[in-house]
Amino acid sequence: MSRTAKPGPPPDPAPKQPPPAPPAWRRWLIPLALLLTLALLFVPNLWSNPVSPLSYTELLSKVDRRQVASVTIDSDGAMNGTLRDGSHFSSQLPTALEDTRLAPRLQAADVEVNGEKAGTAWGGLLLGLLPLALLVAFFAWTGRQTQRAFSGGGLGGFGRSKAKVIDAERPKTRFADVAGYEGVKQEIGEVVDFLRDPGKYAAAGAKGPRGVIMVGPPGTGKTLLGRAVAGEAAVPFLAITGSAFVEMFVGVGASRVRDLFEEARRRAPAIIFIDELDAVGSRRGVGLAGGHEEREQTLNQLLAEMDGFDQSSGVVVLAATNRPEALDRALLRPGRFDRQVTVPLPNQAERAAILAVHARGKRLAPDVDLLRLARATPGFSGADLANIVNEAAINAVRADRTIIGRSDLGAARDRVLLGRRETSNALLPEERHSVAIHESGHALLAALCEHADPVDKVTILPAGMALGATEQLPEAERHLYSEGYLTDQLTVRLGGRAAELVVFGQGSTGAVNDLTGATQLAARMVTQFGLSPVLGPVGYESGEPAFLSGSGEPAVRPYSEQTQRKVDEEVARLLRDAEDRAIGLLSRHRPALERLAAELREHETVDGETVLNVLRAEGEPATTPPDVTAVAVHNE
Repeated sequence: MSRTAKPGPPPDPAPKQPPPAPPAWRRWLIPLALLLTLALLFVPNLWSNPVSPLSYTELLSKVDRRQVASVTIDSDGAMNGTLRDGSHFSSQLPTALEDTRLAPRLQAADVEVNGEKAGTAWGGLLLGLLPLALLVAFFAWTGRQTQRAFSGGGLGGFGRSKAKVIDAERPKTRFADVAGYEGVKQEIGEVVDFLRDPGKYAAAGAKGPRGVIMVGPPGTGKTLLGRAVAGEAAVPFLAITGSAFVEMFVGVGASRVRDLFEEARRRAPAIIFIDELDAVGSRRGVGLAGGHEEREQTLNQLLAEMDGFDQSSGVVVLAATNRPEALDRALLRPGRFDRQVTVPLPNQAERAAILAVHARGKRLAPDVDLLRLARATPGFSGADLANIVNEAAINAVRADRTIIGRSDLGAARDRVLLGRRETSNALLPEERHSVAIHESGHALLAALCEHADPVDKVTILPAGMALGATEQLPEAERHLYSEGYLTDQLTVRLGGRAAELVVFGQGSTGAVNDLTGATQLAARMVTQFGLSPVLGPVGYESGEPAFLSGSGEPAVRPYSEQTQRKVDEEVARLLRDAEDRAIGLLSRHRPALERLAAELREHETVDGETVLNVLRAEGEPATTPPDVTAVAVHNE
């Protein structure tokens, strides 16, 4: 559909003139004052002749040897004079002794004697007080500038908003550069369209939104969408982060909020983008601090600016956060943030589109299938997918190649899931055999259980904290999980421990992560999914965290101690049943378990086809089709 160019907004009738620039000579005041102070302190000492202090006895000795040329004595007995070699000296006449020997000796030695009346050296006193006066004046001027700063300007601009104004030169990011999220882009794009052409909405009696908040997990592209809005908008765009409002000085945050909205109103229609809103918009009254906390004052000012008396400001606030549950409820009500747009983790088609965007400008081998990689990365955010493509490029460079192959992408995905491959972390022979048995148990049960996800790869190479891994991937991206699927998943998770019990007769610490994940899944089946015949069709939500409840008490369970006892018994029953089932299946297929473990010890990494071939050799049909890829990881 073609788009007709709309005329831009009319210019402001009376644009506010910027304040006049300060005179250029002001910047030289402080350096000149410092130079003058140093000159007054050190220059007189450099120009004056050095004076040698003499004791009264030494002075009499020099007078007797006719070495003194002249002497000046004041009423306090202080003596200053000049020797016949031109050097200066100072001494003190002991007036308390009433010594009368000095005058005849001076006269006999032809010494010129002068007298001086003691008084106040006003010049020296003023020169000594001048540096102090300059320092007092400097601190007084700094105090006045700091006082002005808290009212919105001045030294350092403490009260001024730190928002980045994007008006003429806009980012090159557009909505077309954001893969997927068509519904999200439509809702946010309507905000831009409303500011471009408000008359179209007024004709239908519709009011534009005052605020739109984007919520979602980290890495899903909320900030990228904000940059895309800045690139698409034909109106001024003011971008700032929530942490830029809060300072150590009380009242600065509220002042910056006022300055930000005043700047936006002067440029209206305009868009304000606040990233990481939870840094300033968290619930009030949480914690030990009271209502006078700096953050709460900033939030109160933000609430007043978003829904004050001026309802026709032409300013729309666009915000993003990862923690909507921590935001103050007054901030989320209609009239402030009218729309809450969820930016979820991308689905399979969106992941393929995101991978295609990040693969631009990179040379891919013919065997690279981005759709297959999208299937292998469920639950990955856009940032995770960008990291995989970048890690694959680094892996290719490490191998002195410029073309990224399928193996590079697979290694990059394994690095993100498991961590860096530790080539120096060699296992002992008995540990290597134990890990092979453990991973073979996971892989065989994934192939034998009817509802389990297919196996893609099994490895016993240590990576990160994992000594081995069995990777699975559903054939299609599920949104609903049946009880049979969850039960099979419990069985597969306990398959490694069951294999150790079948082969060695005892378990090991290698199943610690498997037990933790299986226990969490079984607890959710009992308390949230209503899959326990003892508790029945009930679902309990997890207790509210203490930092959101506003009290220092720990989170309270939404059920009684008696119900907790039943929950524990049901969780233990589900886990025991899953383990008994796993042990039974692996006991019946013990030869296949041994052969698969031998393949792993020999090759270290096998694919899902090898697992199926081991079962076919035993004469047992596998429940999974041969065309599979991977995702779920069981690590030690």
